[in-house]
Amino acid sequence: MKTLTRWTVTEYHRMVDAGILANKRVELIAGEIVDMSPEGPLHSYRGESFADFFRDRLSGRALVREARPITLADSEPEPDVALVRGSREDYKHRHPGPKDIFLVIEISNSTLDKDLNEKRQAYAQAGLAEYWVLDLKHNLLILFRNPVEGDYQERQEMSSGKINPLAFPDVDVSISRCFN
Repeated sequence: MKTLTRWTVTEYHRMVDAGILANKRVELIAGEIVDMSPEGPLHSYRGESFADFFRDRLSGRALVREARPITLADSEPEPDVALVRGSREDYKHRHPGPKDIFLVIEISNSTLDKDLNEKRQAYAQAGLAEYWVLDLKHNLLILFRNPVEGDYQERQEMSSGKINPLAFPDVDVSISRCFN
């Protein structure tokens, strides 16, 4: 049986500050420091497209962050896109936390299992109201909503139609646009 050391967010920040994790693509998920997969061109394109779409639609209503950390109780993931409250200046000395976050989006090509399991659980345990996974292999947008006791109660898979983020019901997101 393998025994792992669990790290706190504070310990993780100390390692970052000390340069121990310099030049490493890692994130803290449920107390474990895990490698991040490299991004292929399609992954980058989809993430940038989502971010640009939301910046255009939500100007002044939300800050759109791309592949930047968010701080949860025992995790510090770097979702591909996060819609958060406030302005860039609000995060000069800290990363957004659960109360700051409207929506997180992960783009999945080679990380689907991690995104649907470990990250889903971390986001649900933090009480994030909404989490989307863009599954590039199957052309599906997988939505998670209504976190209760550490897991999402709603899961919806969409390959067509439109969806509206819970925090921004006036913003229509075309599912087909997600894959073009």
